[in-house]
Amino acid sequence: MAQTVAEVLSAATDSVTVINDINTKGKASDYVSASDPSAGVTQADANARVKANVDHLSTVLAYAPVDSDDDTPDVAGSSADKSSYTTAISTGNTYISNNS
Repeated sequence: MAQTVAEVLSAATDSVTVINDINTKGKASDYVSASDPSAGVTQADANARVKANVDHLSTVLAYAPVDSDDDTPDVAGSSADKSSYTTAISTGNTYISNNS
């Protein structure tokens, strides 16, 4: 059985959590790991984690069936409240811009 819009959005909440935590704690966030352990966690590592989650949320919010046989949930066309996801995308993009 295909996922519902609510299930898809619920799963995407993890990305909102990651973005918000890194925005608050920076590279000290538990969600950031070092790409080179000998160098420690860098700002580039934090930015990469935020970007991956911004990209994921952008993809999820664009989900839509291509035809009547497609069981992809219509997240893009749904009237569900997506404000926490769009806010996280904006927050993440601002974080990357401010820390690049």
